[in-house]
Amino acid sequence: MQVYIVGAGPGDPELITVRGQKLLKKADVIIYAGSLVNPAVLNVAKAGAEIYNSASMTLPEVIEKIDELVKAGKTVVRLHTGDPAIYGAIQEQMDELKKRDIEFEVVPGVSSFLATAAALKQEYTLPDISQTVIITRSEGRTPVPDKESLRSLAAHRATMCIFLSVHMMREVVEELTAGGYAPTTPIAIVHKASWPEQKIIRATLETVADKVQEEGISRTAMIVVGDCLDADYSLSRLYAPEFSHMFRKAST
Repeated sequence: MQVYIVGAGPGDPELITVRGQKLLKKADVIIYAGSLVNPAVLNVAKAGAEIYNSASMTLPEVIEKIDELVKAGKTVVRLHTGDPAIYGAIQEQMDELKKRDIEFEVVPGVSSFLATAAALKQEYTLPDISQTVIITRSEGRTPVPDKESLRSLAAHRATMCIFLSVHMMREVVEELTAGGYAPTTPIAIVHKASWPEQKIIRATLETVADKVQEEGISRTAMIVVGDCLDADYSLSRLYAPEFSHMFRKAST
């Protein structure tokens, strides 16, 4: 295998997977998403490795460069932030590689919505509160189907992790409250989860927009909304003394 599509993790260089880091160390060429990937992740690259920032490249340019490198016998790592399966724009790249009969492997990474939970010290799926996590975004240059609008999804009152939307915080709040969340619903904003400059804002839907504006946060942030952030919940049955399962008998 010569081409690897690797998830770099949320930002902290230690949060890339062991496999991902091993591939970075052996790569002849690294093409990384410079607008989001922490450059510190690249510090393990071997001496002489070629490094390209794809932020200034188009899709055809990326594919042509990979094709050229593969034909030259190079090992290539295409490095994306977080886990590339979520808003990574990798499907179009994989499809183009398939058209050219270029074999590749995908190596998963730690998504920023999980790094956000760690930063908040929060479990998203609390008993009696929510057993569903919705991963979504607001409509921007990439359209969102009507049935997946924030207003529509808000009707579920599940835990919601909203990517790529902090720059339109007031519109997000309007859609969420119109869809069913109460104005007093807790919400958290985590800017650059796991990075040295990580910042956390905790608020409610009715107060969050002003706080985001005051902090000047307009990109690279995760929005988490839902009662899991501040609610009484039932304890898991998994560890309840009176509950039996295949690994433990109930105590009397």
